Amino acid sequence: MDEIDKKIISILQEDGRLSVTEVAERVGLSLSPCHRRIRQLESAGIISGYKAQIEPSRIGLGFSSIVFVSLRMTASDAVEAFEHAVLDIPQIILAQRLFGDPDYFIQVVTKDLKAFQKLYDESLTKLPYVQRLSSTLVMKTVVRDRPFSLVISK
Repeated sequence: MDEIDKKIISILQEDGRLSVTEVAERVGLSLSPCHRRIRQLESAGIISGYKAQIEPSRIGLGFSSIVFVSLRMTASDAVEAFEHAVLDIPQIILAQRLFGDPDYFIQVVTKDLKAFQKLYDESLTKLPYVQRLSSTLVMKTVVRDRPFSLVISK
């Protein structure tokens, strides 16, 4: 990956709706080489997709919570069962396995506190192999979906 590829990635992280023509103009390439580079970045899995960024509160999801999960055991079958079950809960928008204790960091978005409490009681506590859940409320999002920093030499 060279500096032009890094510039293409940086530009598309900021606005994935740009046309190939617009990207080519910004990086100083003609259309065909720019299109070829974008396809190569996609084929290599460096660019894994394009999506709209949604403001949760504008679609009725104004409550966000962080839940830390400790499992009773971390054998591979327990981890696999837990992770598979997490995939079935659409209110979980981020789940990361951690080193140490706790075992997982989960971000949950719901309509309000009442909806979170229901999800907590009916779904999160019933996830397989859960020993302990600890949750905290998100007061304010300061940084969200920040583009990855790519060092571009000048």
